[in-house]
Amino acid sequence: MLTDMREHLGRALFHRVAGPDGPVNRARIHGTPGARWFAPDRPIRTVHGDASMFIGGISALLLQSLHPLAMAAVAAHSGYRGDPWGRLQRTSTFLAVTTYGTAEDAQGAVDHVRAIHDRIRGRTGDGSAYHAADAHLLGWVHAAQTDSFLRAHQHYGARPLDTAACDAYVADTARIAESLGVTDPPRDLRGLTRSLAAYRPELRATGEARAAARFLLLQPPLPLMARPFYAGLAANAVALLPSWARSMLLLPRIPVLEDLAVRPAGQALTRTIRWAMTPPPQRHTD
Repeated sequence: MLTDMREHLGRALFHRVAGPDGPVNRARIHGTPGARWFAPDRPIRTVHGDASMFIGGISALLLQSLHPLAMAAVAAHSGYRGDPWGRLQRTSTFLAVTTYGTAEDAQGAVDHVRAIHDRIRGRTGDGSAYHAADAHLLGWVHAAQTDSFLRAHQHYGARPLDTAACDAYVADTARIAESLGVTDPPRDLRGLTRSLAAYRPELRATGEARAAARFLLLQPPLPLMARPFYAGLAANAVALLPSWARSMLLLPRIPVLEDLAVRPAGQALTRTIRWAMTPPPQRHTD
């Protein structure tokens, strides 16, 4: 019975994040022979393959929303309200292909995204122009995502990285960022910290950003039975945010509650996801 429950939960989670084409995509990504951008021992494979990405992904979306131009582009063009699962599935597939797929498939995924970015342009409510292919704007999205994924892994990952491996993870992600059009992305932790600090004067919580936070945290498109599970992930995603980002989004910190309840719940949830999505050992019969 426990094995059946594990398989059912694993399939349900995989379907949510990978979509109906998930099994076919997974077989192609991992089974196609050929050179890869990243060797099997690279830190990017450790981070992006861990259950902590469920928390890191929510945290990244919250942090990214604080750049008014990035948020305006998402609000106008991403369809995150009308098709949130489709957006998640496209993002997770892109991460899987570029992290684990062949170099040819990874470049194809990047070329596809760059073509989409090139078409996305417009103006914010105050008249500021944005273009999704702008290298500076892409740099913010990349830095916020890299920081969020790494924070989540260090708090909730099965095998947290040492300092050298954290630097190597940032360097790995720079390979993808450059291919997408980011100019001189950070290549170690110190560079990532400097990059985030450099963007701080440009950031603010617009009405669109707060609406996105409400949607992510309070109105997820999930059945009622799944919402408590998601709420635990979301609470931990908020706890991971830098204090200045939480202040902008009006998400208060309650230290005792977070230390005694939120973080332990996050660790339990990620262990459960990891258990469900890891195939059980094969039984051998004589």
